[in-house]
Formats: sequence, structure tokens, C-alpha cells
Amino acid sequence: MTIAPKKTRKLSMKSRYQALTRDLDWEPSYVEKDEMFPYLEFEGIKIHDWAAWEDPFRLTIDAYCKYQAEKDKRLYAVLDGFAQGQGHLSLTDANYLNAMKLFIQGVAPLEYAAHRHFSFLARHLAGPGPRFAAMCQSIDEMRHFQTETHTLSNYNKYYGGFHNYVQMHDRVWYLSVPKSFFDDALTAGPFEFLIAVGFSFEYLLTNLLFVPFMSGASFNGDLPTMTFGFSAQSDESRHMTLGLEAIKFILEQDEDNVPIVQAWVDKWFWRGYRVTALIAQMLDYMLPRKVMSWKESFELYFEEQMLGGLFKDLEFYGIRPPKHVDDAIAEKDILSHEVYWTLYQFAFAASFTTTVPDDEHLQWLSDNYGEAFTKDFLPLWEKEKKIVAEGGRTFYRGLPQLCQVCQVPMLFRATDGSDEIVQRESEHEGELYNTCSDGCQWIFEREPEKYVQAWLPVHQIFQGACGGPSVPEVLDWYGLQEGDGGEYIGSVDHQNWEKWHGRGTAADDGTAADATAAANDDAAAVAAEGRS
Repeated sequence: MTIAPKKTRKLSMKSRYQALTRDLDWEPSYVEKDEMFPYLEFEGIKIHDWAAWEDPFRLTIDAYCKYQAEKDKRLYAVLDGFAQGQGHLSLTDANYLNAMKLFIQGVAPLEYAAHRHFSFLARHLAGPGPRFAAMCQSIDEMRHFQTETHTLSNYNKYYGGFHNYVQMHDRVWYLSVPKSFFDDALTAGPFEFLIAVGFSFEYLLTNLLFVPFMSGASFNGDLPTMTFGFSAQSDESRHMTLGLEAIKFILEQDEDNVPIVQAWVDKWFWRGYRVTALIAQMLDYMLPRKVMSWKESFELYFEEQMLGGLFKDLEFYGIRPPKHVDDAIAEKDILSHEVYWTLYQFAFAASFTTTVPDDEHLQWLSDNYGEAFTKDFLPLWEKEKKIVAEGGRTFYRGLPQLCQVCQVPMLFRATDGSDEIVQRESEHEGELYNTCSDGCQWIFEREPEKYVQAWLPVHQIFQGACGGPSVPEVLDWYGLQEGDGGEYIGSVDHQNWEKWHGRGTAADDGTAADATAAANDDAAAVAAEGRS
């Protein structure tokens, strides 16, 4: 008589998830828990029950890897087709790639930094639920870094400014803005890091970058960037959920956690907002074919979705909207214009090119920003157009003062209608420190011991720590090559673009050639004087 084998009942999805994640946890037997997880108490956060962590997606490693592999297949099929078909020639203009140079220099290295620190959290958070979530996000961030690098490496074959991006991220002046954000987060405790990245980086920065900007990439013929952007965005949705779950989990554990989390929300909102200054000018000035203005995206993804959605949910836990949020809203009409005008003047020391907006572009800006643009910024660009038409080009002949916290040059004007450049001063141990706003001053005065150690590019140049005292030495230390920066019209990228499209070169246009020659002479003069 043959006995049929007993059928094993298939586990439910919830039970299978439990078996493959939380049931793999163990209690230490030969070390104390405090020794095993030494980083969980110094921030003052109290966690009573790690098992209360909710896992909204309940992914297991096998399901996660299958899901990501399918996305990678689609992405790399697009990359191969675009490269083989010389897709870079189908972009709206080579000028568009200046935005992608900023992306590879300023964003991709942050993905790698996030990967490293989420690996750290995957080891040092005491609960198996958040440890597993941190491990998955660590893998996500590494994948983002790799796919972004692979996608943009194709442009490195034909255009300047894409090389040496890791070295540039560590050294170039404008890249200290995003780098300082992550350095600040990495040197915080594990719970503050979760708020910094899960709330500020994922909810604020990622929404404003990966959604409107990736649509802009598609609109400008950049199918690979659009593909990796939306491929990453599905991961970012999980990351945002992880960030929200982290906030709620911490708040639900103990009421003493509420004021600590509120202070972190206040701080990291403003830190993240200041980094979005680079995104603002990318949307308004670096996309030849526009999708939506910075003002529109800020109103939609921050004012409506975050203030009207996220913070409404957090009210239940006693969390209010961030401190200084009204200052950010008041700047939405002028932020992108202030930042691009600054980058325009310093483009000779950057790994991207800039140029004067043409008449159609200026009209678009006027339509979208009204009097906020036409009163102060339109006359500025009209004046610069005349200077260029006469064979000149404006480059800033000095070193700007930087904010001690966000490291953005002191460029932000007061929002009360005056022309005053906002500059705040704080004293610590007999030394004076300057910040660009009430928000940055508040952050500095909360933790002065941390921010007095900031690596400020201008200070380092004055100290001779950036290759030498002259501009050519500094640019060489940055890793920049001839043609990477300066004026776009007449640049190597512009001339090649015109040639590839059968339109001759900039040299065929006397006005453009004169303006470019003058711009190059001006930049050379600045370099010869040994000033930035």
C-alpha cells in the first residue's frame, strides 16, 4: 500500500514575508543589546517596541530582485537602442545637456552616499523590520547610482563636462551645496538620517527632481534619462513610504520623541529646500523646451501635496509644518532667476555652460512669473543681451561670500520688495559666521560646533588648499578641461552640435563669434589676475 505524501500547505503572502524577513532575526546571547546596537540612544529617541514597525510593501528578497531585474531589462534596452541610433542628435539642443551635467555631478554621487549609509542602518537598527527596509533601500540607491552613470556615460563620448564627475563632486564650488547636505546627514545619528533622507531628500527633493524634470527630459528628446528617472521613481515611492513610516513609528513610540522630530523636520526642510535652488534654475533655464516652471512645480509638489497632504496627516502626531516654510513660499517667484544669474556669471569656473535666454525664453519667463520677473530680471537680461551684441560677456571678477550652512553664495534678496541681499551674522566663540537666511541662521545657532567645521570652497581657495592661488590652478584641481564651462554660444559643444546638424559652426555668425571671443578673453583675464 502506497501512502501519498502529505501536501504542505502553501504559506500566505503575509506568513511567507514573516518567515523570510522578521523570523530570521535572533536575540544575541553572548553580547548585550547595547553593545550590538551602540548608536540608538545618544539622539534622545526612545523606542519601546521595534516589532511595531509596519512594512507597507512586504517585499521579500526574491520578489524584490525579480521586480528590479525586469525594470533593468527595459532600461538597458532603451539605452542600447538610443546609443546605436545616435539618439543624442535627436535632443532639442546640446544646451539641454548642461542640466544633465549638473545631475551627474551633483545627484548621482548622493545616491551612492545614501547607499553606503543605508547599509550602515541595515546593520545598526535594532528591529528586523526597519533593518530589512534599510537594506532594500541601500540596494536601490546603488542601482540608481549605476543606472544614472550608465545612462549619462553615452553623452560623455560626445560632450564636455561629464568626465571626472566624482572628483568634481568632492571639489567644485557649486557642488558643495548638495554635498554639504549629505555630509550633514551622514554625520548625524541614525534616526536623524532617516528624517533627513526619508523626509527631506525623498519627499521634497526627489519629487521636485524626478517628476517634473524627468518629464522635461522626455520633452527634450532624452528618452534614456526619462526612462531611468521613472524607473527610479517607483523606488522613490517606496522610499517616501519608508520615510513616512519612520516618522510615524518614532512618534508613536514615545511622546518625548515629538519635539526632537519636529526640530529635525524644521531643519531638514530648510536644508533640502536650499538644495532645490539648483533644481529651480534647471527647470526654468536649462530646458530648451519647457514643461512647467519652478513656481508651478513648487506649488504642486510642495504646497499642495506636502503642506496640504503630508503635514495634514502628521498633525495627528503633533507635528506642525516646518519653521520658515513661509520664507520658502515667498521666494518661489525669484529663486530660479537669482540662482541662474549667479551661475551665468561664474560659468567660466564650472563644468557646464550658460547663455543669455533668447526672446522666446524671456517671454515664457515673463508669462509664468509676471511682475516678479519683468520688474527686476527682464531688464537685467536685456542689458546683458546688449553687452553680448557688442562683443562682451559678464563674468564675476571676485570670490562670493558663502553661507556657512547651505554653502550657497549670498545671492538671495529679501522678499519684502527691497533690493537688500539677505545676510545674517552669528557669533560663536569669538568668531563671526554668516548665513544666507533666517532658516540657515537658525540651523547654525542650534548646532554651531558642527557648522563651524564646514568645508567652504571660497575659504579653501583663500587658504591655498585648492591647487593654487590662480584660477587655472583651481580649475585644474577641480578636474575641469578646456570647453567644459563658460559661454555656450561658440563653445565646443555648440560648434559640434551645429556641425552635426549641417548648420555650420558658430564662427559663421560674426556676432556669436565676436561675443564668444570676448567672453573667452574676459575669462582669460580673470584667470590671469588669479581671481575667481
